[in-house]
Amino acid sequence: MNEQSAKADLLRYLTSARDALLWKLDGLSEYDVRRPLTPTGTNLLGLVKHVAGVEFGYFGDTFDRPYFVTEPTPSYYREDAEANADMWATAEESREEVVDLYRRAWAHSDATIEALPLDAVGRVPWWPEDRREVTLHRVAVHVITDTQRHAGHADIVRELVDGAAGMVKGNDNMPPGDRGYWESHRERVERAAREAGGR
Repeated sequence: MNEQSAKADLLRYLTSARDALLWKLDGLSEYDVRRPLTPTGTNLLGLVKHVAGVEFGYFGDTFDRPYFVTEPTPSYYREDAEANADMWATAEESREEVVDLYRRAWAHSDATIEALPLDAVGRVPWWPEDRREVTLHRVAVHVITDTQRHAGHADIVRELVDGAAGMVKGNDNMPPGDRGYWESHRERVERAAREAGGR
């Protein structure tokens, strides 16, 4: 496989993960995209905000191509930011602002992938010293994995919000079934869990 084909594959998987994550926001109110639905506060808009920062860091700072040079660095992206500031959106940060930031991260990341060879070496300053030196290929795989992981989080959070489930728009990748089917399926799984757990 030549370099351009390899880059095209990586970008296809990265784009798929990005699209899946943003799709989870569709049709939801401002409250529902921000609503914390786990004990650690996981929420849909926060996941998008987080992965924007991930892309700016890994495809920007790692390869000495920082994005925040000509415009102010968001407070949550600075080194002195409070813990988890990138995992939720304040009331003042609009959904459009967060999504736009993520789309700008995509463009910046894609430009880095286009400009550099896959064996280009960068340094991840927040990784342990013995692992900081990485190639663009390794970073691309890392970011794809991280984005897919967060898209999986978004799948669960969205299902908790309104029951909507599926992989991507136009291909939910779910067995056919109406609400009654899924309720019956869930009850069956619950019965099996109770039996196995001696309840």
